[in-house]
Amino acid sequence: MAGRVEGKVALVTGAASGLGKAMAVMLAREGARVAVTDRNEEGAREVAQAIGGSARAWTLDVTREEDWGRVVDEVLSTFGRLDVLVNNAGVGAVVDIESMTLEQWRFVHAVNVDGVFLGCKHGIRAMRQCGAKGSIINISSVAGLVGVAEFPAYSSSKGAVRLLSKSVALHCAYKGYGIRCNSVHPSFIETPMVDKLATAMGDPQASRAKLARKIPLGSLGEPDDIAYAVLYLASDESKMMTGSEFVVDGGTTAT
Repeated sequence: MAGRVEGKVALVTGAASGLGKAMAVMLAREGARVAVTDRNEEGAREVAQAIGGSARAWTLDVTREEDWGRVVDEVLSTFGRLDVLVNNAGVGAVVDIESMTLEQWRFVHAVNVDGVFLGCKHGIRAMRQCGAKGSIINISSVAGLVGVAEFPAYSSSKGAVRLLSKSVALHCAYKGYGIRCNSVHPSFIETPMVDKLATAMGDPQASRAKLARKIPLGSLGEPDDIAYAVLYLASDESKMMTGSEFVVDGGTTAT
């Protein structure tokens, strides 16, 4: 049987570890050729090598438009098309609004918002260039749906990703491009980012237990929980979904 994204080409940002790695591996397993991109050149290369011949690695700083232009052009040259773009790269800062510096605020927004803007811009260009009825998947967060006192910049940036995704979806729909755009909203997932968060909160073990208690289902999610959502949105199974939020949060936003 063919995979769920057989014949498609996907570009995943922040794919050297965590959610991005899980997404890249799953998309490749389901038949896609994958551009594994990250600022971490060595990490991206290791993930691509582990996937095998259907993957290639590129160094990409999502805040730099020149990087986006170069990488997207090289992906088109290498694979001949681009069908799926996953804007996954993101950063956080556990600093409250009174303590946060303007530099910290700007850095979080540069990666989490500017990076997604540039990805959408160049992703649309590439998909139109090759005639793909593509899917753009922007990774937001439950913090983009509800406020989190400890993460003002992260919450703000992820809220921006949610509404940017809707704007991109409508733009592409009204233009008749055949390109869809949706956002995915995870809760706390077992990733290096959550490991850093738990450490920043104090005792890592106690902090992880505290984070798990915030989720009604009672446990942290796994990277594949989000990768499966991305796989669905990347596939033709979701051809009527655009401008939507795909919430994977164990009930967090239901309370």
